[in-house]
Amino acid sequence: MKTHLSLPTRDVAAGVAFYQTLLASAPAKHYADYALFISDSPGLELVLELDPAAQAPASQHYGIAADTSDEVEQAIARLEAAGYPIDVERGETCCYAVQTKVWASDPDGRRWETYFVSEETEARDGGAQACNADTEACDATSETRNAATPACC
Repeated sequence: MKTHLSLPTRDVAAGVAFYQTLLASAPAKHYADYALFISDSPGLELVLELDPAAQAPASQHYGIAADTSDEVEQAIARLEAAGYPIDVERGETCCYAVQTKVWASDPDGRRWETYFVSEETEARDGGAQACNADTEACDATSETRNAATPACC
């Protein structure tokens, strides 16, 4: 069984380049106005459809749950090698779990996290203060961060 996502994109070629890197997989179909990725790990069918007016909602993000922290490290290496801006968090508490993750955005601005949960916790975030990209506490916890980055899930 796979999850199917269909995402509008302003630039299919740029989207294909990003998702090839993120998913470590080539598209099964690739046309000027359409691309289809079929991935077993993660179990995903991802469609990119040309839409010149496509805009990613700022309040949403997508995630890939890795089976090991090594898979997150591999994703970091692929995204860095391809030149995509990333945000890396290692051993941070977020969403009631200690996680290692990497954040990257597709060309339309959709935020993706690839993450591994090493431990469940009773705390939602790393401190008493709610974590978000505008707080100094969150800025200090990540190795890299930009203003558009959600600090936690």
